[in-house]
Amino acid sequence: MDQFVNETVNQDLRLTVLDEFPPELLTVEACDLHSYLNGPTLFHLSGAKTKPLFITVLLHGNETTGWDAIRHLFKKYLDGEFPRSILLFVGNIDAARANVRTLSNQLDYNRAWPGSEHLGFPETKLMADVFQKVKECSPFASIDVHNNTGTNPFYGCVNELEDDYLYLASLFSRTIVYFKRPKGVQSLALSQLCPAVTIECGRVGMPQAVEKAAGYLEAALRLSDFPKHPIRAEDIDLLQTHAIVKLPKDASFSFDGSDADFMFRSDLDRMNFSEISAGTSFGTLGCLKQKHLLMFPGEESDLTEDYFNYEDAEIRLKQPTIPAMLTLDPNAIRSDCLGYFMKRINRG
Repeated sequence: MDQFVNETVNQDLRLTVLDEFPPELLTVEACDLHSYLNGPTLFHLSGAKTKPLFITVLLHGNETTGWDAIRHLFKKYLDGEFPRSILLFVGNIDAARANVRTLSNQLDYNRAWPGSEHLGFPETKLMADVFQKVKECSPFASIDVHNNTGTNPFYGCVNELEDDYLYLASLFSRTIVYFKRPKGVQSLALSQLCPAVTIECGRVGMPQAVEKAAGYLEAALRLSDFPKHPIRAEDIDLLQTHAIVKLPKDASFSFDGSDADFMFRSDLDRMNFSEISAGTSFGTLGCLKQKHLLMFPGEESDLTEDYFNYEDAEIRLKQPTIPAMLTLDPNAIRSDCLGYFMKRINRG
């Protein structure tokens, strides 16, 4: 499909820009896209309403629900017109080929958008170019589709607490998370242009997740405008990311009781989106019992709270919290974080 390549972003990453969606892609799994596309690809597809819906999938190569939802949705429009024009960005197909979040020689595609703390990378140049192309089209809204590795409900994320953003997220789930960090994520950048959300579709491989994501994308395509009335507080469950939990880079960890710097409980991810009380154990310190978890702010202000107590080598919460995206996946922990801590917020 070399004939489709018409633009080079830089010498390291090539962006393919297409104005049609080849029907043969509807049968192609994410891991095989490398045989059909030459790299990150932006599809500009016309629809009845001209202001496009911007959709991104596969920013993380092993999070395939977004691509599967696109295939599910697009099959319905093979012989008809989309309700609204679409800008579809298919991201890290090289990582998808290897079934990993991000290749070791890459910057995370969802930490590379304008506003990123990582400057001068090929990925940041690529995303800046994609962002500019989307900006020129005056997008109606933006949706970034993701999976996660722990036990989590379906939920939406926003970076602004305006009604249009919250309404767009509420079409996917009444559970909505507001965050300002990490920087460089797609929705944070696109929030400068239009209502933008990230939808978290649970674990990869859940058939109901593909159907839900596809249904949500179609609902967004059919949305003619955003409601003029404010969204009611009782219609959503609104949380804010307050802290990001990470491990020291050289730390070892386990979930099965084997000796490591951090010997976490085996059901750690089952605490996600639950009210967890002070004193709750995350596990124990092993090895030399010298390493502690690293806490980073999830808001724009500095983090002042101390969340953990390590007395008698037990890793215990010092205050109540609501975890999200706690994971047992080693790759997710090393490349991103152990999870997030949230608080409920009241817009009033």
